Amino acid sequence: MRTRLYRDGRLEKENFPLAEVSDHVSDHRNAIWIDLCRPTPEELTALGDELGLHELAVEDVLADHQRPKADVYANHLFITVYAMRFDGDRFAPAEIDVFVTETALVTVRLDPAVDLDEVVRRWDAAPALAGNGVLFLLHGLLDWVVDGQLELVLDLDGRAEDLEEELFEERPADAREVQRKMYELRKTSAHFRKVVMPMRELFGTLLHRDQGVLRGSQMMPYYQDVYDHVQRTAELLESLRDLLANMRETRLAQQGFRLNQIMKRLTGWAAIIAVPTAITGFYGQNVPFPGSGQAVGFWMSLALVSVVSVALYVVFKKNDWL
Repeated sequence: MRTRLYRDGRLEKENFPLAEVSDHVSDHRNAIWIDLCRPTPEELTALGDELGLHELAVEDVLADHQRPKADVYANHLFITVYAMRFDGDRFAPAEIDVFVTETALVTVRLDPAVDLDEVVRRWDAAPALAGNGVLFLLHGLLDWVVDGQLELVLDLDGRAEDLEEELFEERPADAREVQRKMYELRKTSAHFRKVVMPMRELFGTLLHRDQGVLRGSQMMPYYQDVYDHVQRTAELLESLRDLLANMRETRLAQQGFRLNQIMKRLTGWAAIIAVPTAITGFYGQNVPFPGSGQAVGFWMSLALVSVVSVALYVVFKKNDWL
């Protein structure tokens, strides 16, 4: 657990025990941050009673895999977002649940690997905005989450462009490897869409609803800037989806084209091989024919095979059949 107390825009203390929260939460000059990692149901219930949190919001924290959202209750907001991280090469979004009251910001992390130190650094880097209280703290958290999502989609877009270049190399990479990379990119982007696309609705709740908490706040332009990053992330994700679909169609078209090329060459060589087969079969008849039993017959058949085979080869080569 981590805690911070801002009073009149200045950091007063941090890492104080949870029991002291009740001493500060009623003072409107204060802004308190409480960070909990894997709290027990009893701890959440006690905190909910202390801050007046709605029981449905507390139940949502206990139920994993919530959709990114912002729920408005009578005296607080409940927000669910996902921080971006990779477990090796595997995309592993980490859920963060947030309670926003007038004087307190409570973050609940279910994954200990999620590190909020960067959020704290962002808060410390903007002391001039700390006077905006809880809205300042919430902005730093959402800005960090959205920046992580934008960074990930840019990384995925770079991978897709590199894979696109591989498709048109003179010596294409192993087909199975290319197919595997395309599958992984499509799977990751589809999973990522479930995290990113609802963020637009979340910010719509914060920015545009009549009961929005940002009405008249000096933090409105800063939230609008974060929303612009959300829009950019969603647009990049849509273009990535189209790019992957086009790459898949291109891959299928390339496979069909290469199969046609192979069949065309096999057909050309089969036609050339059929010539000596037909001629030598004709001269193998059990009836007399010109040159039968004479050396000249052998040379005539050999010359005919050579001339016709070479002529077919030249014609096929000129028409790019070989």
